[in-house]
Amino acid sequence: MKKAIQTRNAPAAIGPYSQAIEAGNMIFCSGQLGLDPRTGELVAGGIEAETRRALENLSQVLREVGLSLNDVVETTIFVADLRDFDVVNRIYGEHFKEPYPARSTVQAGALARGARVEIGAVAVRAG
Repeated sequence: MKKAIQTRNAPAAIGPYSQAIEAGNMIFCSGQLGLDPRTGELVAGGIEAETRRALENLSQVLREVGLSLNDVVETTIFVADLRDFDVVNRIYGEHFKEPYPARSTVQAGALARGARVEIGAVAVRAG
């Protein structure tokens, strides 16, 4: 059984997908961009601001089901330019604590809305 997760505290899906899907004790979060949930526009401030907003959006999706970034077991990060990796990695490290989630980071040819970063995650509900 799967259940769609939706919150107004994160940007609405910009296509035929859910912000997240809950299946059993697992939550599969779609990639989040640095979009302002109120305006649907990318936040100003470049890669740092977009990374912070993407992680906040991800946090809000998880919060909708009573979870947090502490419950994340895996992330996937897409960056438009791998030269931004150090900035993304630093901010990522401010939001996660040990044991850190497993992670993949990939440079993408382009991201939706001209974004510089997109972060998706898988979380597990304890118990």
